[in-house]
Amino acid sequence: MTVTDRIVLDPFGADIAAESARLRALGPIVPVELPGGIPAWAPTGYDTLKELILDPQVSKDPRLHWRLWPELGEHPSWGWVLGWIGVVNMLSTYGADHTRLRRLVAPSFTHRRTEAMRTRVEAITAQLLDAVAADDAEVVDLRAALAHPLPMRIICELFGVPDELVDDTARLIAAIMDTSDPSAEHAASVQRQIGTVLPALIAHRSEQPGDDLTTELIRVRDEDGDRLSDEELLYTLLLVIGAGFETTVNLIGNAVVALLRHPEQLAAVRSGEIGWDAVVDETLRCHPSIAQLPLRFAVSDLTVGEVTVPAGDAIITTYAAAGLDPAHYGPDADVFDAGRGADDHLAFGIGVHRCIGAPLARVEALTALPALFDRFPELSLAVGEEELRQVPSFIAFGWQEVPVRLRG
Repeated sequence: MTVTDRIVLDPFGADIAAESARLRALGPIVPVELPGGIPAWAPTGYDTLKELILDPQVSKDPRLHWRLWPELGEHPSWGWVLGWIGVVNMLSTYGADHTRLRRLVAPSFTHRRTEAMRTRVEAITAQLLDAVAADDAEVVDLRAALAHPLPMRIICELFGVPDELVDDTARLIAAIMDTSDPSAEHAASVQRQIGTVLPALIAHRSEQPGDDLTTELIRVRDEDGDRLSDEELLYTLLLVIGAGFETTVNLIGNAVVALLRHPEQLAAVRSGEIGWDAVVDETLRCHPSIAQLPLRFAVSDLTVGEVTVPAGDAIITTYAAAGLDPAHYGPDADVFDAGRGADDHLAFGIGVHRCIGAPLARVEALTALPALFDRFPELSLAVGEEELRQVPSFIAFGWQEVPVRLRG
């Protein structure tokens, strides 16, 4: 297979598992085409992805290491990727630049702060489940009723987002995650929202500082007096708010659907035979909230098996393909099995780019899931499996709706 035979990835992400299997059959790393025609390479297995993530010759800075970065303006349909790589934060920097930003940002995401949010997570979960119980509707969408509002309220409280910006913040993150429209108009809309919503948040917290992470990131200094620039502050907020919200929405929704599809495993969880931590890990392995993340870049020529990835080429981070790799997880890797013990999954990243918000995501999922199934022991899916629809994204891995019946 040559780079002229690139596999076009489905921008709607309609069947990410099948697409991953198709790519895996072609080799350990495969030339692909992202929405809008962006050329890249897709690792197809666990070991390959892990090696590339940890390889210092793989960068996340397009300004330094993407051969096509100077041509970006010549391709209007590539504009959607700017929300991911055309920013300056921990997701799009390399080497000393990344180390500096993480040193400034990471101290705000302490274990103490995460634990301090636990009581709020429990309280908001109880409020949302009370509202679900009071709903007389025969069918309830758990994404809208629980999986979405819980992390949304938590992240907005954590970052001090005022009420008048909550809906705008949710729309901004949804627009970035939606890769079904690579048009220049959609990309421009996203950039307008970034340039409106986040400066409004920064201005609000600059004028009315509080005990929240936005205020803390505005004020942060290290021992040498270094601080985040205005641009770094804006794009760091984009990263941590988006990663702390949308990914947890999908984690909760994916776990609910997986357990309802496997009632025997749900029974084992309820009996204590399988722990909720194992459920979360298996969900992240089999149905990771982020299926694949753009982009990384080859600093020098990379040899993967018999393939050479030329210096300057782009690489996507294929968490879904890694989690579904039968070479690592066995011939039934595509089957959800909460008893598998898949705590080595890569869904939160690994190494210097591991997600700093992972502990909070786990707290939310490990609170919401047992509370939901304890409150509604007869919970069941209200539609056939074939009627569930993936969110329109090759990046996000989740359901547009999770319709359930609360009682048998």
